[in-house]
Amino acid sequence: MDFLIIDDDKTFREATGYIIEDEGHYSEAVESGELGLGRLREDKFGAVLLDLNLARESGLDVLSEILKQHPELPVVMLTAQGNIKTAVEAMRRGAVDFLEKPFHREQFLTVLARLQRLRQMGQRIERLEREVTETKAHTPAPILDFSTPVMCSVMDVLLRAAKTPASILILGESGTGKSVVARAVHRESLLADKQFVTVSCPSLSKELLESELFGHVKGSFTGAVKDHWGKVRAAEGGTLFLDEIGDLPMEIQPKLLRLLQEREYERLGDNVTRRANVRVIAATNRDLKKRVAEGLFREDLYFRLNVITVEMPPLRMLSGDLVRFAEHYLKHFSAEVGRPIEGFTPEAIACIRDYGWPGNLRELCNTIERAVIMARETQIQAADLPVECQRHDAVAGAPTGVLQTGATLSLQTLEEVHIRQILQKASSLAEAAEVLGIDQATLYRKRKKMGLE
Repeated sequence: MDFLIIDDDKTFREATGYIIEDEGHYSEAVESGELGLGRLREDKFGAVLLDLNLARESGLDVLSEILKQHPELPVVMLTAQGNIKTAVEAMRRGAVDFLEKPFHREQFLTVLARLQRLRQMGQRIERLEREVTETKAHTPAPILDFSTPVMCSVMDVLLRAAKTPASILILGESGTGKSVVARAVHRESLLADKQFVTVSCPSLSKELLESELFGHVKGSFTGAVKDHWGKVRAAEGGTLFLDEIGDLPMEIQPKLLRLLQEREYERLGDNVTRRANVRVIAATNRDLKKRVAEGLFREDLYFRLNVITVEMPPLRMLSGDLVRFAEHYLKHFSAEVGRPIEGFTPEAIACIRDYGWPGNLRELCNTIERAVIMARETQIQAADLPVECQRHDAVAGAPTGVLQTGATLSLQTLEEVHIRQILQKASSLAEAAEVLGIDQATLYRKRKKMGLE
């Protein structure tokens, strides 16, 4: 935990900070309530140790102001002998505990244990609130009951590894459900009641991604107007999911390697080393061995991540599950929009079976949602599916996937069909971007808009 000590006695501040840091925690100390409130506005702390009798301020007034601005922040009052009655009054006003000065290490450890229980309870409440929010958002239930043998084997490995602290690397094309199974591993792990925090590696610049991961201090780069805690801190005690780690910049890879090996890191622009207690799961659609050979990915980081590795097969290899998945999404979206759609026509089923699904499960989900909205009958027709899924497009006799200039299609649809076809044929995102004549960042954004990320 990170503690802020507010006390006007320099010797006491230093001694208390030593006890806190000797127990493996972080502390900062200020001599007044005004400075303490300023630090709380700039940064995030796990708890405050506040002296009742500050030189020019009342500790009770400072307590009221802290709780007004940060109602969930636990405050422990520090009181000299003879002020127990005042300390009890402070607890009535919202303090969680008090320590009588000077205190022994054992007394602090008792309070620390209570603070950690409060923190764990708060994290559980946050997790439950998040789950309720996700449920209210009507997100389709993840599909994990695969029947295809290769996928059953993948899930068996993942669920057996879930109970261990080992790093896990999940490979596979975009949309194959890597993030879904990463969450499943977290739910089946011993950290299920802790945080699951995601970092999307290709979505930010090098500086912003480093800040997103490890945090930064004010002034460390242009735009860093205040201190910031990163996702490593947010995932403390839980799971850190690094999505598309194959695109992690080389400059950040040594810092991630240190996090994995030594469980240590520093915020950007800071020289304070901090301990991290996180379980790392990484995923990528890249060929990491090829990236290593090309000098774009550190070999030692690859081996450190490659403790437990699985590869998610693309949807086109799960033909036994394909129609069942489509029916699963149909049932969900029919209920969501209040339409009694009974199923698919044989022609629609044939289209679903024949299409290559370059966007995999994510694309299938989006396609069925669109079809439910567009359907005119009580069954999904082939015409209700996107043009690229149909075995014949708007030009009579034209086979699926052949773009016809002059067809009654919008430029947006033509672009989307073309991008999907190139992605389906290309061996990598870089190759697809080169064929399309755009940079990878632009292609990443277009894929995200199309639901193919």
